[in-house]
Amino acid sequence: MGYTKNQFYLRRIHSLLGVIPIGAFLLVHLTVNHQATKGASAFNKASQNMESLPFLLALEILLIYLPILYHALYGVHIAFTAKENVGHYSWFRNWMFLLQRITGVLAFIFIAIHFYQTKIEMWMGHKTLGFSMMHDLLSNPLWLVFYIILTVAVIFHFANGLWSFGVTWGFLQSPKSQRVFTWVSLVVFIVVAYIGVSAILAFV
Repeated sequence: MGYTKNQFYLRRIHSLLGVIPIGAFLLVHLTVNHQATKGASAFNKASQNMESLPFLLALEILLIYLPILYHALYGVHIAFTAKENVGHYSWFRNWMFLLQRITGVLAFIFIAIHFYQTKIEMWMGHKTLGFSMMHDLLSNPLWLVFYIILTVAVIFHFANGLWSFGVTWGFLQSPKSQRVFTWVSLVVFIVVAYIGVSAILAFV
């Protein structure tokens, strides 16, 4: 009983962190990156504004790194222990659940690689924040394809996760509301994926 109750709360925390603050950070991050479509100077200005925030490292640790670490680790646990629920959810929704788990693992890998290639490399003094950093990286066709595919996977995980968030927190209780929000999450996926992919291509 205690284990089940703990799992209930752990899943709710996992779901909440996926939207706030991680989802919010994703949208902000992609919006900053999208400034690259306006040119190198626009991106450099936007990224420098973010880097100049007061108490930046503390904010990153509390609002980004720790939430992502918990969400990722517990998400991996869910990915390898959860099972489809054909009796309760539709065939389509069970496929979405499978894709959610797969993209969750991919997102974990991608975030770790992206974090190393940007933040860690900057902290080590190997790279300087700016348009040229991403341009040099994405000029490699393999990295370009990798970033496009994995960015779309992360965005799918976020958009589909909004549906799961609504169900987990009781906002989507009726089958009709769940069907409607499936379309809402699809629109979110298309719009945000366009923002993310167009930003990547702008660096090239």
